Amino acid sequence: MKNFRYLFLALIGTFLISSCNDNDVVPGNPVMESKADFGSAMFGDSLPFTVGVSDADVPLSTLKAQLFFGDEKVSETVIRTKTNADYSGKIFIPYYADIPNGTATLKLVLQNINFTITEKEYDLSVTRPDFEYLTFVTSDAEYRMERVAPYQYELQGTFPQKVKGYIKSPKASTQGNEVFFGWENGAITQGSVSPISFSNSSAGEYVISFNSKTYEAAPFIKLLVEGKEMQMIDDDNYKVDLSLSQGQKLSLSGFPDYNQWWIDPDFFIRGDDGKLEFLPLSGNYRVIANFKHKYFIVEALKDGNPASLQSDGTGAIWIIGDGIGKPGVAQNQVSWNTDKALYMSQIQPKKYQVTVIAGTSIATNNINFKFFHQKGWGGEYGSTTISTTSDVILIGNGTNGRDNGNLGLVEGQTLETGATYVFTVDVTEGIAKAVLTVVKK
Repeated sequence: MKNFRYLFLALIGTFLISSCNDNDVVPGNPVMESKADFGSAMFGDSLPFTVGVSDADVPLSTLKAQLFFGDEKVSETVIRTKTNADYSGKIFIPYYADIPNGTATLKLVLQNINFTITEKEYDLSVTRPDFEYLTFVTSDAEYRMERVAPYQYELQGTFPQKVKGYIKSPKASTQGNEVFFGWENGAITQGSVSPISFSNSSAGEYVISFNSKTYEAAPFIKLLVEGKEMQMIDDDNYKVDLSLSQGQKLSLSGFPDYNQWWIDPDFFIRGDDGKLEFLPLSGNYRVIANFKHKYFIVEALKDGNPASLQSDGTGAIWIIGDGIGKPGVAQNQVSWNTDKALYMSQIQPKKYQVTVIAGTSIATNNINFKFFHQKGWGGEYGSTTISTTSDVILIGNGTNGRDNGNLGLVEGQTLETGATYVFTVDVTEGIAKAVLTVVKK
């Protein structure tokens, strides 16, 4: 009984102490004094600040410097404040395209460990630096771009048809930073050093220009097919999606050295006027201009994506594997890279063809590719769904030197160097009864 009484008294004491502590929480009084003049800054600056902070009652927690363009917070610096003292830091003034000179809001926020906050706001005049010059940086050289008008810079020199590099500025002030302009997500953006691919109609002397306010730049080749501009995929490839009709003659413009481009006979005939006559069946297609190998890739589309073979025999058939590649197998073999799968031209309904030259676009003595229902893994042709009577090409069954469905050469046979061969897959009797014919022209 005595022990119980002592326990009860101890619990009552604990409750009273706890209640007293809850009622005596001190909010504190964070006090700060800026020791810097926040009159003005430039986009791209790292603005320094020093703030004296104190709280006589409660330990401090953090000091935040926040920058607002209108209602949007665009930059923040956080400093831990362990003691009452002066704290210094810098806050970055972002450099954006097309933002006019104006007034930003700099907010200082001081907080103690009990989450009591004191805030102060300052108007900050911000302006865009008009640099004396810019620098164009390539992989092996740097070139000075001269200022020719407000925010406008030019570099005149002798360059290849394509030249890649990023642009950087000097520091505009003692608190300024170098500003970098590079290529991200299909556009020039600040803060990147990914190369910008400038391109001219031909190699030689030309002007590279850049506007540090609008980010407009030149030159970029404007590639047009039937008046529609191609979009960049990467440095070497541009694409355009079109609805094309069989026999349609396509007008092209902007392609440097166009007369030196290889024209795929499965898809086009180039006329004396430079127009390309479209050979496959009418439909929706993607035309890709490949500048590395100077040729046009054509792919059938369905709902904006590469088409696949349908149960009725329409759609597309693709080639993946070794020993074949356009415009040449030596420099651009398909191999087992599904991104490079070859679309077979459908010049007649449900008949798909690829035209190759032995020793150039197909190996003469060793091939190992097969036919797929899509541009990638999935449906594919095997020895039970495709047949051939060719005395040169065999279809693998797993026991004749090739995996099931893979094409190979009949033992003792080779393709004649320089000869043209047309491989045709005919699915008019059904996609599970495909027939492969190989004709030497």
